[in-house]
Amino acid sequence: MATQVIAGQEVQVDDEGFMTDPGEWSEEIAEALARNIAIDALTDEHWKVIRWLREDFEAEGETATLRRVSTMGGVPTKALYTLFPKKPAKKMSYVAGLPKPKGCV
Repeated sequence: MATQVIAGQEVQVDDEGFMTDPGEWSEEIAEALARNIAIDALTDEHWKVIRWLREDFEAEGETATLRRVSTMGGVPTKALYTLFPKKPAKKMSYVAGLPKPKGCV
């Protein structure tokens, strides 16, 4: 397992750069991760998704899929594509400091 320094903190990451220990995550790290994927600023809507994802991960033990975020989290799929363009499931889990959702390539 590799480590990376993100927002001044050393964190463990997998081969694709996803954090492997959600406990190492912070809001400062989220902002740095967002910039890494060309999201310049996290809005209240971004934070709503990120916080819901983290709460759901804690309850379920795995990262929610795009469908689950849309149906259970109450954020329409179209809005998720606007907030996290192109590959929203991967991008929102990346910024939230969670493993890549099952089924994502």
